[in-house]
Amino acid sequence: MNYNNHKNPIFIAEIGMNYNNNFDLNFELIKQAKLSGATFAKFQIGWRDDKEGINQLDKNKISSLYEWGDYFGIEILFSIISKKAFTMIKEFKPKYFKIASRTVVDGSNLANDILDLGVTTFCSLGMWKNTSPPYDPQQYKNLKYFWCKSKYPCEPKDMIDLPKSFFNSIYTGYSDHTIGIETCLIALSRGASIIEKHFTLDKSENIIRDHALSATPNEFKLMVDLGTDIYKKINLGV
Repeated sequence: MNYNNHKNPIFIAEIGMNYNNNFDLNFELIKQAKLSGATFAKFQIGWRDDKEGINQLDKNKISSLYEWGDYFGIEILFSIISKKAFTMIKEFKPKYFKIASRTVVDGSNLANDILDLGVTTFCSLGMWKNTSPPYDPQQYKNLKYFWCKSKYPCEPKDMIDLPKSFFNSIYTGYSDHTIGIETCLIALSRGASIIEKHFTLDKSENIIRDHALSATPNEFKLMVDLGTDIYKKINLGV
């Protein structure tokens, strides 16, 4: 049962703002994401980026992130949260985009502008309440939906509506906000082929809430190793 044209599943290490307003820490985070087996190291632009914000990514910093990604051999991915951020990032001609759950409900025109570029775009539906998807996958062949629950962190009881099967559903991937890696492995066993998991060097940090629900490099590597084996066994028909 070959449900995806990838030999291996895709793993996204969501660094986001876990660099704690210390931009140079991203060099080590990107390095560790690569060593942990991630396909992408992901950041957010256009969110908490005002003068008092902890995520002020300008063109020079974005250029450095791409440079560091090239150095370590890992793709850099951005969630686009504002039109200003979209205008800025387009100059770099990204090969991939991410539409965050909040953008789906707060910035639908921005989401359409991103999709209209025809670039492979991942889209989380954690805040989407309608039964039908916001964007037509038949119209946007470059679109890949992620199932998501927008709570930080999610407890086990919050996950009872995780799809029992990703096969023949609108969802290609799963964006995780739980503590631990177990739910990611469950999603892979049910047919998800892309996993997005928050990534940190230290879960005890409290500058931003995401640290508590993130995976450390060792945890992320374990998830990649186990998840890849699960994925391959499913493809063999196990």
